[in-house]
Amino acid sequence: MGTAGNQKDFHRRALLQAALVVPAAGAAATVLDTSPARAASESGAAGGGGRFDTESPRFAVAVLPDTQYLFDADSSDPAPLRETFRYLVSERGESNIAFMTHLGDVTEHGTGEEIELAADTFRTLHGKVPYSVLAGNHDIASSTDDQRGDSAYLRAFGPKRFSSMPTFGGASPDGYNSYHVLRAAGREWLVLALDWRVSDKGLRWAQGVLDRNSSLPAILTTHDIAWSDDAGTAQLSDNGKRLWDGLVRGNDQIFLALGGHYWPPGRTVLTNDAGHDVHVQITNYQDRYYGGAGMIRMYGFDLARGVIDVETFSPWFLARDPRKRTPLEAETIELTGPVDRFSMNIDFTERFAGFAPARPPAPRPAAAVMPRGTVAYWRFDSSGLRDAGRAGQPVTDGKVARDLTGNGNDLMVRRLHASGADALTWSAEHHLGQPAHASLRFDGGKEPDRGAVLTTAAGAPLNSATFTSGYTIETFVKLPDPFDGNHDWMGILSWEGRNGDAGKTTGWSPDEPTCSLNLSPERFLQFVVYPHRQDADPTSWSHAVPVGRWMHIALVNDGRRTVMYVDGSKIARNPSQKSTGIATLGKPFVIGATQFNEEFGQGFYGWIGDTRIVSRALAPKDFLAPFA
Repeated sequence: MGTAGNQKDFHRRALLQAALVVPAAGAAATVLDTSPARAASESGAAGGGGRFDTESPRFAVAVLPDTQYLFDADSSDPAPLRETFRYLVSERGESNIAFMTHLGDVTEHGTGEEIELAADTFRTLHGKVPYSVLAGNHDIASSTDDQRGDSAYLRAFGPKRFSSMPTFGGASPDGYNSYHVLRAAGREWLVLALDWRVSDKGLRWAQGVLDRNSSLPAILTTHDIAWSDDAGTAQLSDNGKRLWDGLVRGNDQIFLALGGHYWPPGRTVLTNDAGHDVHVQITNYQDRYYGGAGMIRMYGFDLARGVIDVETFSPWFLARDPRKRTPLEAETIELTGPVDRFSMNIDFTERFAGFAPARPPAPRPAAAVMPRGTVAYWRFDSSGLRDAGRAGQPVTDGKVARDLTGNGNDLMVRRLHASGADALTWSAEHHLGQPAHASLRFDGGKEPDRGAVLTTAAGAPLNSATFTSGYTIETFVKLPDPFDGNHDWMGILSWEGRNGDAGKTTGWSPDEPTCSLNLSPERFLQFVVYPHRQDADPTSWSHAVPVGRWMHIALVNDGRRTVMYVDGSKIARNPSQKSTGIATLGKPFVIGATQFNEEFGQGFYGWIGDTRIVSRALAPKDFLAPFA
């Protein structure tokens, strides 16, 4: 509990209310598990509302602040909190809720009756959504720290309550501090739940937990860490300063620190000793209508977007018939102010690199990525490009990139328009999921035309393959940032040969190649193919693709229609026009440019990595960079 940022007023009130708190009984010795954590690995929980997906890049952590006014002697009303817990259980699968943490002040006076009613209410979650609870100053004798000994709170919310949870890692010997390890977004996360007043012993215990789980990003939860002004700007409280100096600032793992106790809610960002951001936030709505009405705050982690989206709402009011909500219920369903609904942009890989550096996958051998039907596979490390050099070294004309399938579709390097040595160089850059950790850097351009290409030899089997049963063409591409110069309609890969010579009459121009992947002036990928059987030119168009970032491109035809995928995601503008095979004319396959009217124009500008062609349609999970 707190006031609107006035700590002195709060401490004065706390002294008056301390007399209402049941004093601690004789200290009971408690021997507790302090072994390394057991991480939750199950996909769901028995009785829960849907299955929790441990591998999805999106998950939520629910944060529940002070509920003390709902458990206040003979005016207690647990109904709002029961509805909040029912919501979390029913929405666990839909919202991918990993965990719920309570920030303390479960009850108003900490009496046995209040504690027991609260403990009974929490049983709604038990076995369905894992959770942590910590003691606030209203749950125990507020003048004590975590060495206080026995209490009604400890008997109800001590380690025995959590020992069966798959997330529970252990508790301090006194029982008032605990930790959980969650598995979410394909990795493990640590949640520390620290007492209202953690002792020096408690801090040493917490440091030991961090040391034993040193590669896990950590969320610290406690009751009192910061207070806020009316504008929502938070600053550390006296106890928060002690936690900051004694635990947070020196442990780069802790990226988020959450407390209740004071109102109004607020937030700030502090810089730890490693120079990284630590988000410090206050969540407390006990001053709102109906004691906060079981208001819950959802932290929606999205590792794909690099963001945590935060929203605050009351499931109890949300469950009401809208026609029967009172004005106060209607205005308190959801809070949308800047400290209640906001987003935090976090580059999780960069933020966690100091204690959990990303370990890129090791290179995969060619044999492991040539499934049934692989027609050609080229890579630009030493296995595919003999005498692959150092970064920036020119790849000379006449150099051969071997077709690792052994099917005889080797590629030979040649420069366009008397281009210089820097038109094609070797690079160690690569897509994270690329089997080979190497690529070629093309320095093509339009004014003047320049570039380099790799082409199959006359008579290579690929030149006349028609793929009437389907095909998958894959490549890895990165565009430079900044994307300087005029690179409109540069080609990435193609087959030589005019569609007019293949007897096609419906296309944009008879001089267009029979199959090509290009980049438009708007940076849209364009894949146009003249089918072997139909007189048509079905064309796929992507969105505007990014610069400065690797992408995987796949062109998949099932014998009927063609679909483009970018990073495993199907694009929108795929033609419904029937398309069977490719109208190849026995002409060479090309990487690095597109031929028009039997002349190569500008060459590609950027990086190209592993490229593979398979004579059947593959699913995204089977791509060179596997996408689920």
